[in-house]
Amino acid sequence: MPWNDNAKPGPWGSPPPSETPPPRGPRRPIGPASGEQSNRWGDRFGGWYRGPDGKPRLAAVAAMVAAAIGLWFLTGLYVVHPGQQAVVTTFGAYSRAEGDGLRYHLPWPIESVEAVPLTVQRTDAGATNAETENQNLMLTGDGNMADVAFSVIWRVSDARAYLFNLDDVEGTIKAVGESAMREAAGRTALPSLLSPDRAQVQAQTVARMQQILDSYHAGVHIDSVQIRTVGAPRETADAFKELDDARRNAGKAADAAKTEAARIVQEATAGKDRGIQQAQAEAAAFAPVYEEYRAAPAVTRERLYIETMKRLLNRANKVVVTGKDASVTLPANPTKASPTTGGGQ
Repeated sequence: MPWNDNAKPGPWGSPPPSETPPPRGPRRPIGPASGEQSNRWGDRFGGWYRGPDGKPRLAAVAAMVAAAIGLWFLTGLYVVHPGQQAVVTTFGAYSRAEGDGLRYHLPWPIESVEAVPLTVQRTDAGATNAETENQNLMLTGDGNMADVAFSVIWRVSDARAYLFNLDDVEGTIKAVGESAMREAAGRTALPSLLSPDRAQVQAQTVARMQQILDSYHAGVHIDSVQIRTVGAPRETADAFKELDDARRNAGKAADAAKTEAARIVQEATAGKDRGIQQAQAEAAAFAPVYEEYRAAPAVTRERLYIETMKRLLNRANKVVVTGKDASVTLPANPTKASPTTGGGQ
């Protein structure tokens, strides 16, 4: 409850009846009033701009015009960043190209400038989505259909041609890339297009794209073409999957066959080496016999004959009959002979 409404005023007493608290409002600024400042600046400008007769001074008007012209000329300053090239046009016509750094051109509308990036850019073509229709079906060299998605890596080589010769450079690059890829795919069988080694197809596409874009004077250089995916139309996707699985299995079988062939060749080489060593050992063992034969041919022939017959007959079942009166009864099984002799065995 306010003090002045209390029957018993506070220790400071009640305010006089005639005094009322001043209304609260915005605080007044400290210092000269804003209106006074405006008037002061206006008086100064008026004294400088107008003469004693109240007319504008010629020097003041000239100074203002000069200042406006100076500011207009300063609008021609611009900066070309690294990796860019500025193309300056005079009344819309090509004038010159400028490199990076602080540059100047005549102010608009006499000259204008446009910065062109010279960095590497990328354009995707033939992108597919499993939930949408095929976008870039191509006929391969063996009569199959493939859905090819690839990227074109390019950069600006001539800023003037880039700006003035084509309206939609990126769209043109995409259309030319699809056309060149179709041409390259039409000369390539599907297995080669599906294999990881697709460098030849990509190189053919780059060469054809560059040829077409140069004929358009596009001012663009194609650095590379990168095939991202090669798929099959959705209608034949299952068959292509089976073909891909069969190709992978064939690769595994070929690797296994190469391993087995290498093993067989290794074993055959080892057997050949053993045979050569054995033949060399036998030849070395026969050398002394040959020297003895040269010294005494008849005796050596006799000894060789006896040794050979002994080596052969030791491994055979035999019956030896000696004498004219000897008789032998051969058993039913000739391998087990039981001779009966009158003279000897």
